Amino acid sequence: MTHVQSEGCAEACCLERTTVREKKLRLALNKRLNCVEGQIRGIKGMIERDAYCDDVINQLAAARAALRSVSKLVLENHIRRCLVEKIRRGEDEVVDELLVTVGKLL
Repeated sequence: MTHVQSEGCAEACCLERTTVREKKLRLALNKRLNCVEGQIRGIKGMIERDAYCDDVINQLAAARAALRSVSKLVLENHIRRCLVEKIRRGEDEVVDELLVTVGKLL
């Protein structure tokens, strides 16, 4: 089966469920994820050192907040680029996909 992409889709969304992200966004996401990775390693170290529970909980909350910020950026990019393009092509079923995705985030 041959698929035809519209002009804007080549930049934002590709077939086979991949997304081409702008370099600036990719770098920002990787930077944030590197911070989260460091936070998780730090939390693991706190557990190994028997750190005070409240301190560990505070760090867990900070890591969750950092992951939420990554989720927000990915979701925003998904809506603005991938979903908009699919809706323009008449693929309205992506709205159902979005609802499921938002449900997972909530």
